[in-house]
Amino acid sequence: MGQNSLSVTDNRTGKQYEIPITDGAIPAPELRKIKTGPEDFGLMTYDPAFMNTASCRSRITYIDGDRGILRYGGYPIEQLAERRSFLDVAYLLIFGELPSPGELAAWSEQVTLHTLVHENIKKFMEGFRYDAHPMGMFLSTIGALSTFYPDAKQIGSIQSRHLQMLRLIGKVPTIAAFAYRHSQGLAYVTPDNELGYTSNFLSMMFKMTDAKYRPHPALVRAMDVLFTLHADHEQNCSTSAMRGIGSSHVDPYSALAGAAAALYGPLHGGANEAVLAMLGEIGSVANVPAFVKKVKAGEGRLMGFGHRVYKSYDPRARILKEMADAVFAVQGRSPLIHVALELERIALEDEYFVSRKLYPNVDFYSGLIYQALKFPVAMFPVLFAIPRTVGWLAQWEEMLLDPEQKIARPRQIYTGPEAREVPVAAPAQTTAIT
Repeated sequence: MGQNSLSVTDNRTGKQYEIPITDGAIPAPELRKIKTGPEDFGLMTYDPAFMNTASCRSRITYIDGDRGILRYGGYPIEQLAERRSFLDVAYLLIFGELPSPGELAAWSEQVTLHTLVHENIKKFMEGFRYDAHPMGMFLSTIGALSTFYPDAKQIGSIQSRHLQMLRLIGKVPTIAAFAYRHSQGLAYVTPDNELGYTSNFLSMMFKMTDAKYRPHPALVRAMDVLFTLHADHEQNCSTSAMRGIGSSHVDPYSALAGAAAALYGPLHGGANEAVLAMLGEIGSVANVPAFVKKVKAGEGRLMGFGHRVYKSYDPRARILKEMADAVFAVQGRSPLIHVALELERIALEDEYFVSRKLYPNVDFYSGLIYQALKFPVAMFPVLFAIPRTVGWLAQWEEMLLDPEQKIARPRQIYTGPEAREVPVAAPAQTTAIT
C-alpha cells in the first residue's frame, strides 16, 4: 500500500482500490475503475460549481485563502502593487518572469502600437443604442474583433498568439473608453501614444478639449494599482469560461468575449456596485449598528465581505484601503467612506462575522475608489475586464500548451425519466369542404 495513495473499499462489492495522490489531488479518471459490474460506467464525483475540483495545473497565480495570500508567479501581490507597474505585471503573467528594463521598454512600445482600433470598429460601436450598457458594448466589440483578424485562428503559432495578445492588451482600454463615451453622448477620443497605459486610458475617458490631457499622478497610480490587483485571480468564473471556450481551439477574441460575458454577471464583476448600493442604503454612520443588527437577523446581506476563496482578510482589500486615501486627497472624500470604515470596524470585532470569516474583500473598497475617480457604476465591470484581459490571455495560452488538456466536457448525473415509448399520434381529423 503506497504512502502517496488513497485506499478505497467499495462497500457495494467489497473490492479495494488504490488511487495515487499527486499534488494533494487524485486523478478523477481513476474513479472510473470502481464499478459494480461490466455494464457500470464507473464512479464519478458530483461537484456543482467546482467547489473542490481542480480542472488544471497552473503556474500563474497562487492563492492561500486561509492565510490571505495572493501571488503572481511567486511574487506577493503587495510587493507588485507597490514596486511595479501594471505592464510589468502583464509581462509577468504572460511570460512567467518580470521584465528587465529593456524588456519592459520593448513590451510597452509593442502594446502602445496596438492601442488604435480600425475605423470600422468605431462605426460598429456607433451602431449601438445611445443608452447601451458599456459592458454589453465591450464584450460585443471584442467578439467582433475576430472578424478583423482571421490570422487569430492560428492558435498553434506562438507568433500569432502573441500578436493577438498584444492587440487585445492594447485595444481593450480603447474599446472600454469608447463604450463609456458612447454612453455619455461624447465623441470618441483616440489614443495618445505619448501617454502611459493607464494615463492614456484616463485621457480617452475624460478628455474634453483639444489641450493635452494630463491626469493627476495620484489618480494614474491608483488606476495602475487597481489594474494590477485585478489582473488575475486563479480559476474564477470568467477564467474558467476563457479556458472552457478556448479548449475548443476557437480564436482568442471569441473566447475572451465569452469570459467578459461571465464577468458581466452581478455575482462576479458587479459585486462592487452592490457594495455602493448597500452603503448608500445605510446612509450614515449612525445607521450602521441598525443595519448590522438586520444582517445578523437574516434580514439583509453584508456586501463586500467574505469570499469564496479567502477565509481571512483579502490582501487586495488592504492595499485598496490605503490607496483610497490617496485618491480622496485629490478628488475629495466620499461621505460613504465613513460608513464603510465603521461597518468594517464593527464586522471585524463582532463574533458573528468573525466566526463566519466574513472579512472585507477587494470589492469593498474598489467601488468607492472608482466612484471617487468619477466612473459611473455601469463602467465598473468594464474596468474589471481591462486588466483581467491579461490574466485571461495568460490562462488561455497555458491551457493550449498543457498536454493534459482536452476540449472541456464535464459529466452529468442524469435525473430524467427512464426509457419510454413515444405514443403513436392519433390521425388528424379532417373536415370536408362543401
